[in-house]
Amino acid sequence: MKQAPTDPAVRQVRRASRIVGLQIGIASGALVIAAIGAAFIFVLDQLRPSEVNEPPRPGEHKIYIDATEALIAFALVGFLAVAIAGVLSVIATRRAVRPLARALQIQRDFVADASHELRTPLAVLDARLQVLQRGLAPDDPSKPAVADLRTDTRILVDVVDNLLLAADPERTEPVSLRDAVTRSLHSLEVLARHAGVELVLGSRDDVRTTVPATTLTRCATALIDNALVHSPAGSSITVDVRLQGDQAVLKVTDEGAGIVGIDPTRIFDRFARAHPAAPGRTRAGFGIGLALVRDVATRHGGDVAVTRTGPTGTAIELRLPAG
Repeated sequence: MKQAPTDPAVRQVRRASRIVGLQIGIASGALVIAAIGAAFIFVLDQLRPSEVNEPPRPGEHKIYIDATEALIAFALVGFLAVAIAGVLSVIATRRAVRPLARALQIQRDFVADASHELRTPLAVLDARLQVLQRGLAPDDPSKPAVADLRTDTRILVDVVDNLLLAADPERTEPVSLRDAVTRSLHSLEVLARHAGVELVLGSRDDVRTTVPATTLTRCATALIDNALVHSPAGSSITVDVRLQGDQAVLKVTDEGAGIVGIDPTRIFDRFARAHPAAPGRTRAGFGIGLALVRDVATRHGGDVAVTRTGPTGTAIELRLPAG
């Protein structure tokens, strides 16, 4: 017996094909019914009861149809036509989307294989850093840098694990959005000091969501890093985490010059960039980070939007279903 596909993407594509096929079948059936109805009305209009007893003229041929029998015949033909149109629509749609389902499955397999192959060298790198860290003297000036390298390596391991989860998605346990934001602030602290920008954690509700922890950290990092690029020296970036209704809200507010050079609604498009960056910034983005945030929000039933922008700064909110 043929088993149902286990890949969620394949199931989703097949479900979509059934819906599209059903819609096409309904549209085709409506057209068939309209055509048969018009034909039936035309036939009834041509029937003349007074002509039944009239003898045909020379060279004239007449056919008399019973109205009830004609209605039954048209109804049967219409039903069969609608049924055949629906079945053919579903079959044609499934064949049309089959390459898409296969492509999605290949993509997931590639992500899973690549992520699995990256885990081993990253684990070896973390082990070597651990050996180096243990061998350093307590007063060695490079000890903090080695500790930061170990933290960065563990973050990379978490990212790879998150890719494996994305390739084979499962319902995860609720995780703390506040903890993910704290990790992001810690990892970006060195960039903030270099830029002369203060990172401030404002409201910090212990709100939870079912989005994977590494994904949350990546989203928070992308939003805060985007604010860093556009924040002048001496300013601050405020990050708030709160529970609003049934949503976990992450709000990042900067004191930059606002979004200029592009419509604020387009900054979440891929390769879209606002100009200019803050004075003295040599690090420019590629317009990918915010697009990834929007993809994550959409995939998990949330959204991200610019809630305020102007000469005094910009505020962006990420909303996710609370766990």
